[in-house]
Amino acid sequence: MARKIRVALVGIGNCASALVQGVHLYKGSEMADSALGLLQLNLGGYRPGDIEFVAAFDVDSNKVGKDLSDAIFQSPNNTRIMVKPPRLGVPVLRGPVLDGLGRFVKPLIKTDPSLRPVDVAQALKEAGAEILINYLPVGSEAASRFYAKEALMARCGFINAIPVFIASSKEWQRRFKKAGLPLAGDDVMSQLGATILHKTLARLLVERGVKVEESYQLNIGGDTDFLNMLEEGRLKSKRESKTSAVRAMIPYEIPLRIGPSDYVEFLANKKICYIWIKGSYFGGTPLSLDVKLEVWDAPNSAGVIIDVIRVMKVALDRGIAGPLTSISAYAFKHPPIQLPYEVAKKRVHEFLEGLRHR
Repeated sequence: MARKIRVALVGIGNCASALVQGVHLYKGSEMADSALGLLQLNLGGYRPGDIEFVAAFDVDSNKVGKDLSDAIFQSPNNTRIMVKPPRLGVPVLRGPVLDGLGRFVKPLIKTDPSLRPVDVAQALKEAGAEILINYLPVGSEAASRFYAKEALMARCGFINAIPVFIASSKEWQRRFKKAGLPLAGDDVMSQLGATILHKTLARLLVERGVKVEESYQLNIGGDTDFLNMLEEGRLKSKRESKTSAVRAMIPYEIPLRIGPSDYVEFLANKKICYIWIKGSYFGGTPLSLDVKLEVWDAPNSAGVIIDVIRVMKVALDRGIAGPLTSISAYAFKHPPIQLPYEVAKKRVHEFLEGLRHR
């Protein structure tokens, strides 16, 4: 029998929906050219179909109690439907709210005050989970730390897909290393999203001798993620995460503004980003660059997370603990160590081949 990777999810929103759909969609794929959006179909000895979802947590009454295969399509989720998975036999369990619901999202999410949160660590143990993925809303600082602690108690590796600094925190790195568990994050970077495009353009200009002088990145979308980010107080880590990723590609300080700009409801899970860069080249000649990118947001990160899950499973198999620096630099905006995309990708393959420790 094939080895399974037993995965638990917290936050059954659009990103979780795209991930669950994607695992089922790619299950049984045998041809390399069917691995669209993945590093490889077989990565470290594991295929997408080896991922098995064993536990799920949320607070929304529309989702709690439902099978995960049904919960991923409940409102306010609004990403595109790629495939409808069969019943998974994984009920969505009630987690604690903590700071998971922002001011603008709270009216959309029904919670049942009579339903007590489960013991998360115990539920993870009973499910036999090996990896817990954090898909909570932006700004869920206390809730993210809570689930990271529960992962430690349940002896699960932790993948932090949101812009709360766990994998890039020295304290959390120390705690996971001491527990003998791997850690990856923070803030997943899409297959081709605003941040990776902005990083690549900035690095290209610098390497071609262009002096980058100013730049901004503006993003709009119509899902609850963008609605949530109307609350400026929840955006500090998000802005820092996206900005640090681009700034790391430019070896000098410039005026740089990056971040979500507005919520446009009819866009649903589509995301539109605008990137503008001003610079100068030979003889001080001015240059400006304008780019517009339109994508479905949730599927843009699903393949990346499938790769992260498989690399973390290899780390678990090898008994590697603490931050996984290669896959974090490849797949996240605010990793423990920032690296250019091509360097990070090379190091991931070196790790899988046993040429690099982490």
